[in-house]
Amino acid sequence: MTERKVDLKNLPSPLPIDDFSGFGARIATVWSELRPSTRGLVERALRAPAHSGQATRNFQYDARADIELSRFLAALDERAAEKSEALDAETGGRLKSIAETCATVLQEKTESAEVFAQLVRRASNHRDYKRIDRLADALNTRFPPSEICELARSGDTIARELANEALARCPISVLTGLLADPVDADTARAALRRQVVEYGSEEARQIVTALDAEEF
Repeated sequence: MTERKVDLKNLPSPLPIDDFSGFGARIATVWSELRPSTRGLVERALRAPAHSGQATRNFQYDARADIELSRFLAALDERAAEKSEALDAETGGRLKSIAETCATVLQEKTESAEVFAQLVRRASNHRDYKRIDRLADALNTRFPPSEICELARSGDTIARELANEALARCPISVLTGLLADPVDADTARAALRRQVVEYGSEEARQIVTALDAEEF
């Protein structure tokens, strides 16, 4: 037994590490590679009452936690989808519960276009339309404009449409601020045009007209 496994057993978790090992070698490996702070986040989330929000309060969430949780969720979902080595009902239920908890934490905290697309694909596969609606709400309230623009260019159809809809509702000041960005300028201009067509914005019309005039 490695020193890392001993440390994991000493953590105050509602699920002993043997249960993670029972899900398969990849999940056990990914779990063991998480930083203690990220493992603690998952454990607190599993202990918290459903929809309490307690799991994501009063802790430091950073880009590395985002990446780690995304990787852990991917491993859980891949194991749940495997047909060759089907899990018994109890173990499969635990696996899905942990995956849902991990997805909820990411949904509440991520600001990453890549993770957002992962969560949208997952919700779509599960026909979880309420989760898709909540993810859509998060775009304008939490995500940086540059990340929304990245999603608007995504190869994922649903994520792309959600992002374009979010951009169409963005303040015009935010969109004009993106016009100087060589990567996001075309996406911002398309959003301004959409505001003209769908919302009849006179301010957006004047900006688009000025931009078109500059091209001649």
